[in-house]
Amino acid sequence: MIDPQQHLAHDLTSKEIAQEPIRAGFGRGLLEAGHRDINIVALCADLTLSTKMDDFAKSYPDRFIEVGIAEQNLVTVAAGMALAGKTPFISSYAAFSPGRNWEQIRTTVCLNQTNVKIVGSHAGVSVGPDGATHQMLEDIALMRVLPNMTVVVPADSIEAAKATMALAHMKGPAYIRLAREKSPVLTTEQSPFSLAKAQTLRYGRHLTIVTCGTMVYQALMAAELLEKHKIEAEIINAAVIKPLDTITIAASARKTGAVLTVEEHQVAGGLGGAVAETLADLHPVPMIRIGMNDRFGESGEPNQLLEHFGLTAPHIADRARELVKRKSDK
Repeated sequence: MIDPQQHLAHDLTSKEIAQEPIRAGFGRGLLEAGHRDINIVALCADLTLSTKMDDFAKSYPDRFIEVGIAEQNLVTVAAGMALAGKTPFISSYAAFSPGRNWEQIRTTVCLNQTNVKIVGSHAGVSVGPDGATHQMLEDIALMRVLPNMTVVVPADSIEAAKATMALAHMKGPAYIRLAREKSPVLTTEQSPFSLAKAQTLRYGRHLTIVTCGTMVYQALMAAELLEKHKIEAEIINAAVIKPLDTITIAASARKTGAVLTVEEHQVAGGLGGAVAETLADLHPVPMIRIGMNDRFGESGEPNQLLEHFGLTAPHIADRARELVKRKSDK
């Protein structure tokens, strides 16, 4: 059996591990996609530098449109361009897109199955000092409920670049969720990525941890802590939340008998909800969902907020031990 950890950064547990904002990987992926396909176009709502569309805009000014602070227009213009044969990527903060323009996404993109790629940047509480208004915590739920929509939440900047390239080749509506703050680069250029399959990053037998985005690193570090308690956690990076790889997740649940989900998002309706729905249909097991518990974020430094809301490795490990005990007592 191939060890999945061979595709992870060799210095994963080191304090010196490389860090980079996930959004930076999107910028590189978009630029490369633009090099390969002249039909790739980019549109932004006055946040070109923040969302990392700036390199594309400089390289291909005739294929970039600044629509200004007009998120609804951002979507409808892109839908029209898609119907004309282009592949538009549109970007803003996730709080504004899909936060402000969900109806336009629903009608002009999803209902009409237009080939628009929606980039929601600065998602999660790790946005930090910008506070609750900008810490989008409901976008996964908003987007995965839409028919025809693909939803992707990369674990790091390398995976974000790969995901962007994959979405550029895929036909149909898609949403990619990006974080603002620097986070550990845990995958490598050789790490596999697929829009059809979740990646098992670590094998285990006592419980399964399904996670995405910035929480993948925290889950891997939690597994290191659990190992000291002789608990083996299987870690699944569900970077593609829709369509969810139900086969991999259900098979892991059958093996371990317990599932914990971790996400930087509302605990309702996001990754945890998708996994719970899957297991209810295919293989019910004891389960705990970790995320934001029906509340908004607040201002603070990113690491302080993750700690405050229980989204760090020690908190995840504690909940995992609770779940393993619940499974044993069953």
